[in-house]
Amino acid sequence: MAFQDLADAVDAGKRQRDRLIAVYIGILAVILAVAGVGGGNATKDATARNIEAANTWAFFQAKNIRRHEIRLMISEFEVLLATQPGMPEAARAMIDERMNKLRADEARYTSEPDTGEGTKELSARAKELEKQRDLAMSKDPYFDYGQAMLQIAIVLASVAIITGGSALLVLSGLLSALGTVLTLNGFLLFYHIPYIG
Repeated sequence: MAFQDLADAVDAGKRQRDRLIAVYIGILAVILAVAGVGGGNATKDATARNIEAANTWAFFQAKNIRRHEIRLMISEFEVLLATQPGMPEAARAMIDERMNKLRADEARYTSEPDTGEGTKELSARAKELEKQRDLAMSKDPYFDYGQAMLQIAIVLASVAIITGGSALLVLSGLLSALGTVLTLNGFLLFYHIPYIG
């Protein structure tokens, strides 16, 4: 009877250990899901900011080309006035009026704080979007490596249930801690690991 009681106690201890490992695996699965969402969001953010930056730079380029065309027209009018000193006063006044209008347009294309659509404002906005894109891109690898560590930790913990060994469980714990830290770093960027992100 004592042998049977001992066997029952060992089985109960093993069942209790397996339950705790199963709960641990469940917790790792939740952290893995959070890492997956964070990585997906970082990728989406990087893509969205990249598209916005490209569109803003395209708008900047269109405004800049138009501004350059205006500058060329102003130069042509200045050359015309300089080379035609005997031009009738009415024609000269018309050209001056047109040049003033072009200079106002050129200034508006250069800076338009009200709408934020001058080349100065567009350039600043595009650079800020590029910074946001780069930040999102630097976060993504931490999620990727965190997910890999967590997946390996889950596999090792599952094998530890089958084999009953503790070495795999300890290794799983180390990898899960590393995966969790990498995932947190993906969200918060506490530190930068060279060659990652």
